[in-house]
Amino acid sequence: MASLKDISLKCGVSIATVSKAINFREDVSEETREMVLKTARELGYSLTARTLNATRTYSIGVLFVDEANSGFTHDYFSGVLDSFKRTVEDKGYDITFINCSTKQPNRSTYLEQCRRHGVDGVVLASIDFDAPEVRELVASDLPIVTIDHVFDNRVSIMSDNVGGMTELMEYVVSKGHRRIAYLYGNQSAVTSGRIAGFYRTAERFGITVPDEYVMQVPYRNVEATYMATETLLGLRTPPTCILFSDDFAAMGGLNAIRSRGLSVPDDVSVAGFDGMRALQFLEPKLCTIVQDTENIGILAAKKLMALIESPKTTIVEQIKVPGKLSEGHTICDLTKKKK
Repeated sequence: MASLKDISLKCGVSIATVSKAINFREDVSEETREMVLKTARELGYSLTARTLNATRTYSIGVLFVDEANSGFTHDYFSGVLDSFKRTVEDKGYDITFINCSTKQPNRSTYLEQCRRHGVDGVVLASIDFDAPEVRELVASDLPIVTIDHVFDNRVSIMSDNVGGMTELMEYVVSKGHRRIAYLYGNQSAVTSGRIAGFYRTAERFGITVPDEYVMQVPYRNVEATYMATETLLGLRTPPTCILFSDDFAAMGGLNAIRSRGLSVPDDVSVAGFDGMRALQFLEPKLCTIVQDTENIGILAAKKLMALIESPKTTIVEQIKVPGKLSEGHTICDLTKKKK
């Protein structure tokens, strides 16, 4: 018996389009529907006694927005979503973006949009996870995978933020730094993990971190990071090394350091977190933790498809994906200076 994949290959369209056409969904043109139905009959596909798979739409919802409501401009999440998209499309699924605009009048809730589009499952990333309509969606019976946030009884894929910050701190300490400041981002599961890694490592090495060395600044906010760095450099005993919430924000810190006539890393050492590609081509090359966006996206896609296709055998778990230290050239080796 022919399958949806056989029909999609013969028609030159996705499995999702075939499913929508067979189920008489409105978001398929009449011309495409006729072609799909004609091909289905020619291949002997039963349109009256559909298989279980035919009840699927082969459409996956994506609920995604960054802090600036700009979606794809966020290097980390756009990288994750790109690998997610490639992985699900390779298996015949289409992507449907869920409208995140809160300014649109009479906008349907996320759950209502998912029901209307008939998505088989949803991936959630970089949104307000505490919003009531997000909670409503998570409480529904839809298969859901979250990225960088943990809900009970839902699969989550996260970068290993504790491990990444621990590795970064160990490297900085190995270079002789003990006056280490940290400008962390907005409160979230990601931030909590990184703060824990920062303080735990400092404690393990017997380093006391003054309260004024640790400040919150919004993620990816160059102006706020510039001002916070100015405050740190103005202290009676300034830090020898500053860790920034992310690579993009680190640019504000670099500008503040240079505006004082200081150099990186000879006068002040700096490090970021993310592995932003553009900054890896600047000099000096930024020390950072490169997050594995490719693997995070692939794992999120595979887990969501498993929840859709094999819900009874798919384990609900929290998966942490390790990053990798890129040493760069922005950490001064104080151990050599002492010699």
